[in-house]
Formats: sequence, structure tokens, C-alpha cells
Amino acid sequence: MFRASTILVNSHGSVVTAVFGVIIIWVVLLDAFETVVLPRRVTRHFKLTAWFYRQTWIPWRNVARHIKKASRQQNFLGYFGPLSLILLLGFWAAGLILGFALIQHGIGAHEQLGNEPITFGRILYQSGETFFTLGYGDIVPISGASRALSVFEAGMGFAFLGVVIGYIPVVYASFSRREIQISMLDARAGSPPSAVELLVRLAGRSEDPGVDQKVLDEVLREWERWAGELLESQISYPVLTFFRSQHSNQSWVGALTTMLDVTSLVLTGIEGVQPGQAKLTFAMARHAAVDLAQVVNAKYDATAADRLPEGDLTALRDALAAAGLRLRSDEYGRDKLARLRSMYEPYVHSTAKNLMLALPPWRFVTKTRDNWQAGPWDRVIQARGLAVLGQKTTVTPPPGEDHF
Repeated sequence: MFRASTILVNSHGSVVTAVFGVIIIWVVLLDAFETVVLPRRVTRHFKLTAWFYRQTWIPWRNVARHIKKASRQQNFLGYFGPLSLILLLGFWAAGLILGFALIQHGIGAHEQLGNEPITFGRILYQSGETFFTLGYGDIVPISGASRALSVFEAGMGFAFLGVVIGYIPVVYASFSRREIQISMLDARAGSPPSAVELLVRLAGRSEDPGVDQKVLDEVLREWERWAGELLESQISYPVLTFFRSQHSNQSWVGALTTMLDVTSLVLTGIEGVQPGQAKLTFAMARHAAVDLAQVVNAKYDATAADRLPEGDLTALRDALAAAGLRLRSDEYGRDKLARLRSMYEPYVHSTAKNLMLALPPWRFVTKTRDNWQAGPWDRVIQARGLAVLGQKTTVTPPPGEDHF
């Protein structure tokens, strides 16, 4: 027959161990509450989840820098967001198991079948099987306090399972809402998107020279709401900042920057365009850019390259003018555009640098294909179609015509 072996620990050192366990449980539960339940950014200097992401993202990013091929690098970086979510939940579970094990070890009064002594390793194992409600019964608490703690830990395990079941779908639902609008930007502003391309395409769909004010305001109003939802969701669920878009030339930072560029041009002054809605969209987008830079712990970079040097600004004006959009070009206009850019470009640049994302250009130097125009069979289908027609070259659309 098996003989029970019992250990009772009541020394001063065990009290310290139990207190340390209580501290660990409190820190983990507080962090989980702030991350999952509390719908606002925590300004406290130390936060466990922020520490976790710093310790995991920086090595992941350093490994990605050694991947030379851009597509493979982006695919590798794309794994971090979903994987980190799973690792964070495991990190919380491990912390709770360790904390309960320390308290159980401090309380003592456990009984194990067989003659093996009860060590902290076995108490840790008993805490794990209690947390996940396995219930093997090979290590049994025999005092009232240790039994009560085991019941509490089992209940905590059920609650943790509920968090996992409820947290992950909410995160992915927020991600889906974010990406729908980014995907829609492809046909409106190109891939990657650019401010000039968006305005030029809107002008091309207007019967009169310039941009249809009603259509422009509707587009800007949609993006004002998107920026507000982006700010709310990624402050509530910071892990979303690491979730990358389905295409490597799209990102939430790129979309946000494009709309800030567009509204900056409208606020600078485009002949015949009213800036009312642009002011609201710029304010909301700038708010999101500033707050989300803090979420990802971005640092100001004084050496950041100028996204729009004087030569490019001249080419930008010419591109807009060709579409019937006259951008204000006097000294006041130049100063206003520079001032507006200074309000957001340092934030989006630092955020993009931290996340290894590319900022979109102000305008396309050469025409690029949109994502919707690309497909794995296009070359074969086009070649077969031209062969049937007896043609050897592709048909180039006349100036001013698009590919629709």
C-alpha cells in the first residue's frame, strides 16, 4: 500500500514566499484587467503587457532585419501579432500558476501519494493541474486554507478560459473592421496609397473641373470615423498595432498618413474646395497618430528624412494642376503646409520605424498597379487574349483614361 508523505511549512521564509505569490497574482490580474477590460490607455510607468511586448517585439524585429527579401521579411513580421496574442495569454496563465504555487508552498499542509517528498516543483505542478482543472488528485491540500486556495485557483482557471474565448474574437473583429476600410482605399488612392492619387482620382470622376465637394466630404467623413475607431480599438487592444494588413504595401499607419496628407493639402488651400470636413478629419486622424505613437512606445527621431522636399512639392502641384486642382503656392500656403505636416509627420514616422512599416509617398513618381489589378493568372490570360486578337503588344489607355 502507498504511504502518505506530509510536509508542513510554517517558517518566516514561507510567509515571504506567500506574500511574493500574492504580489505576482495581483500584478497579473491588474494587467489583464487593464488590457482586456479597461477601455483606456494606462499612463503608469510600468505595465506588464508593455514590458512583455518590448521583450518580445525587439528581438523579433532584430531577426527580421536579417531577412533580405522584402516579402519574406513582411511575412515574418506578420506572424508576430497573432503569435504574441497567444503568448501573452500563456504568459498571464504562467504568472497565475506561479503565484498560486508560491502561496501554496507558503501555506504548506499538502499530502502526496507515495514516499516522494513534496518539493516546490511538485507544488508548482499541483498548481498547474488545479488551474487547468485536471484534478489528478496525486497531491492533495489538507488544511482549510490550502483547500480554499485550490478552489479559488480552479475558479480562476475557468475565468481565464472565458477571457480567452471572449478576448480573441473581439480582437479579430476589430482587426476586420480596420482592414475593410484600408482595402477600400486601394481603388481610391492606389497601392500603396498616396494623397495626390486620391485627389486626382476623385477629380477624374467629377463632371466639372476639380473635385466634387459632396463626394470629397463623404470620403473624408468615412475616414474621420475610421480614425476614431482606430484610436478606440488600438488603445483598448494594443496588440492590434502589431497586426499587419493582408498586402505588404498596405498598413494602418500608411492609411492614416495618407488621410493626414490629403487633409493637409485641402487645408492648405485648393481652389474651389471647401475645407470644413477636412478640418474635422485632420483633427481626428492627428489625435490617433499622436496617441498610437505612445501606445507603440515610439521615440522622436530628429534625423527623419523630409517626405516632401521642395522639388517634390513642385511636382505635386503640377500633378494636381493637371487634374484641375490648383494648390495654393504662395508663401503663406507653403508655410501652412509645413506647419500642418509638422503636427503629424514626426509621429507617423516614428511609429512606422518602430513597427518596420513603410510610409506612403505623397505622389507616385511612376504609375504602379493597384492590388486589385494584380492576379496570378493575368499574364497567361492576357497573352492568350492578345494571341487570339493577333496582337503582340498591350493596349495603353489614352491620356486621362484609367484602367476601368
